[in-house]
Amino acid sequence: MKHLLTLCLLILCFSQIAHADNREREQLKRSIIKIYTTAAAPDYFNPWALLNAQQLSGSGAVIDGEQILTNAHVIANGSFIQVQRHGDAQKFRARVKFVSHDADLALLTVDDESFFDDTRPLALGNLPDLQEEVTVYGYPIGGKSLSITRGVLSRVEHQYYAHAESYLMAGQIDAAINPGNSGGPVISGGRIVGVAMQTNHSAGAENLGYFVPPSVISHVLEDAEDGVHQGFPELGAVTQSLESPSMKAAAGLAPDQEGALVVRVFEDAPAAQVLQPGDVLLQVDGFDIAADRTIEWREHQRTNYHYAVDQYHVGDELPVRFARDGEILNETITLAATPPSRSLVQGEKFDQRPRYYIYGGVVFVPLNMNLIKRWGNNWHSKAPIEYLHARNQWSSPEQQELVVALKVLPAPVNLGYHDWKNWIIGSVNGEKIHDFQQFAQLMESSETGFVELKDSAGYRMVLDSAAAREQQPLILQTYQIPERHSLGLFGTLAEGADEPTPDAAELGQVE
Repeated sequence: MKHLLTLCLLILCFSQIAHADNREREQLKRSIIKIYTTAAAPDYFNPWALLNAQQLSGSGAVIDGEQILTNAHVIANGSFIQVQRHGDAQKFRARVKFVSHDADLALLTVDDESFFDDTRPLALGNLPDLQEEVTVYGYPIGGKSLSITRGVLSRVEHQYYAHAESYLMAGQIDAAINPGNSGGPVISGGRIVGVAMQTNHSAGAENLGYFVPPSVISHVLEDAEDGVHQGFPELGAVTQSLESPSMKAAAGLAPDQEGALVVRVFEDAPAAQVLQPGDVLLQVDGFDIAADRTIEWREHQRTNYHYAVDQYHVGDELPVRFARDGEILNETITLAATPPSRSLVQGEKFDQRPRYYIYGGVVFVPLNMNLIKRWGNNWHSKAPIEYLHARNQWSSPEQQELVVALKVLPAPVNLGYHDWKNWIIGSVNGEKIHDFQQFAQLMESSETGFVELKDSAGYRMVLDSAAAREQQPLILQTYQIPERHSLGLFGTLAEGADEPTPDAAELGQVE
């Protein structure tokens, strides 16, 4: 009888534990959100127009502050966003509260506070150890209900984020992350330890998914506290590995010393006050830098030394140790915001309208990755070779970006140039081009009878100024173009800043 009573008590205890676990799992599911986005991206081949709107879906999770954490690419260029809780039929209107395209993270909120009833904010946890099991929640394509998959954390190191081509820490798991899964939480111990973001489509790769780890998520959440996006700070130094014994000796290092060789320091970067080409970076924030430019960020785990920089915010002081001509020096670098681009080809932008300028029927635009990627998924082989080559050129104080004559809208004033397209311009009436804003000002203020455009090889395009002004209204009318230049081009916008997408702003999607 005694054994039977003990057995009944054990069964009751296990039943209560199982019931509690089920309740906990169901409560967690209520905090997993499906996101519906109507996105209308700008057409960079016709920069005054939008491409056809697309219906996209993604996933997210409720966190503190009545916010939904998701991927930036889930809501990029979104003009209308709705969210739906697990098990509910009703959809609620949502808006973007904060977005970090570099980290591929965004925060949404819902003005109807009843949406958050019966949801529990999920807390951020610590990154699990390698080989630990994690669970990915989301709404992948192929069905409407919540999908739950398990995988093992197999790798943690710096990766290129596909959305904005940034280089940040990422976790790798052996669970597929399919379209629609993006933005869903990676859960361990009931806490968020990542945000699913992309998969590996390389030949031979199977079920390799990547997620944004807690260190990057924490940085973005802290950045979002004041609502002003500053992003990850810039060191401003370009380095190379120092694995060659000869190069190490030439840099004045002993055989047992390791570090990263500084090959370039940008003039306007924080590092310019401390570092110079030829220095060897030995330590960053107390982390020893190996010859392959990695640090041991966790026991027996290594990643790029930029991990140490990424833990800081704009305005923070970063301690560094470096060698110069054999002497060991210790300094601090006050970190600054990363500029739009260090390349002459600016990176891909989102939630912005393109800049353009039309003169004499010639459509001029700045060269950026949005334009290059307009050639489709195979842009690496289909985009003009001059565009691709320009991606490897650094910007400088004298030249910040490139200007392209994208195409010619045939008219009498541009006779002889009707087949010109994708032409990179170097100067206007002999004056070198600094950036797109300055280029447009040069064109607009030209008082000569002819405007002469020239490229680096010496080829020229000459346009009659009076004929260009006279024919401009008819050209716009003929090709049904609303304005001859993008809004704000000659206004008060900061140089290099593209226009906010009016559709998103007017519909209340962007704060």
